[in-house]
Order: sequence, then C-alpha cells, then structure tokens
Amino acid sequence: MTCSNQMQTIIYGEVLGAGLLADIAVPSHAAPYPVILGVHGGRWHYGNRSKLGPAIDVEQWAKLGFFAMSIEYRLVTCTPAPACYQDTLCAIRWVHAHADEHQLDLNRIFLTGMSAGGHLVSLAATLGEGRFMKTGGWEDQPCNFRAAISVSGAYDLLKLDWACGWITPGVPWDQARRQASPIEHVSANSKPMLIFHSDDDRSIPVAQAEGMTAALTESNVRHRFL
Repeated sequence: MTCSNQMQTIIYGEVLGAGLLADIAVPSHAAPYPVILGVHGGRWHYGNRSKLGPAIDVEQWAKLGFFAMSIEYRLVTCTPAPACYQDTLCAIRWVHAHADEHQLDLNRIFLTGMSAGGHLVSLAATLGEGRFMKTGGWEDQPCNFRAAISVSGAYDLLKLDWACGWITPGVPWDQARRQASPIEHVSANSKPMLIFHSDDDRSIPVAQAEGMTAALTESNVRHRFL
C-alpha cells in the first residue's frame, strides 16, 4: 500500500449495523511499523477520535514512525457499559487482522488513553478479554499487545464519583464497577504500563494512580509512574 502521514477514516468494526470509526495514519518510514492505538477520554459519556487532548494526533504519531489509530467507541449515553470496552478490544483485534495489509509489527502494539481512555487501556492491560462477549468483528483474532500508556486514568471505579456512569444491565452496580476496575485485575500476567498523572487532577485524584502503582509493584509488573 502507499505510505502517507495523512489521516484516513476507516470502519474498524460493526455492531447491529452501525460502523465503529477510527482515524488512521501510516508512516512514510520503512515497514514494518510499530502501532499506537489511541482511546479518547470523556468519562465514557462524550469525546471523539479527533478532539486533540483527549485523543491522539495520528498524523503526529505517523511522522514519528508509528502506524497510528485513534478510535471512537460507543458512549454510555447511548449504549451501556461494557460496550465501550468491547469496542476497544475489537480495535485491537482489527490491528491483528490487518497486520499484513498495513505492514504492522505485531510485537510492538501499544495502547494509549487519557482519563476514561486511560481506564479502558488499563483494563485491557490487566483484565484482557475477561468474560465479556466479543462484538464488532474479527472474533478469530487475538487481543494481544505489548504495553499500555495511561494518562490521568481511572483505576478503582468504586472510589470515583463519576464512575456512577458505568452501569451494566443485569449486574449489580458495585459488582459492575468492581469488575471494570483495572486495580482489581492486576497480576503477574498484566501488561507493562507507563502511567502519567497530575498531583492536582480534579477529575481523577492522584491517589488512584498511586494505588494502581502499588498494586503493580506488589505483583512485580513492569511499570513506570510519572
């Protein structure tokens, strides 16, 4: 395929006839390409794949040599949790399914997300597929990746006021939030993590990151906290 740093919009999955959108940009460097998959923030309620800040700049990452992908996911205002997480996992499977087409290095797939996006990539790093049903497509593909970068992420939904938006039909409220808390699933099998957090974050207290870091340390998971 022709290599270009310019952004393209693709459909990475389909749920009930609706397409899941992502922006991608391909480097002009020599292949195979490492992958950076960005998941936007917005408390799972708002935000989109192209609003810079909560979302990555795919063209900037492509210039740095990465195949860059910034996804949108189903917001909890229209489809309840865990749909947003299922979409994140679908995007990882899409990367595996299209590795040959885009000349991707499957040993260097990195996830990154801010705020709610940080929560979703951290959950992928700790829980993985869990017991959630695969949706969106590419069900025969793995969900494997190298590491996750979480910026101002949420790790313990039971201790976060706006996590009240994580409601799973048929599952008791606290049980659903516990199941979706990355800190609950840290183990020796967790993916390496790079965690960024501000000590004056008004949306997600820095104590969330400190608790997550302590759990990663206890389980001897490779990580760095800045």
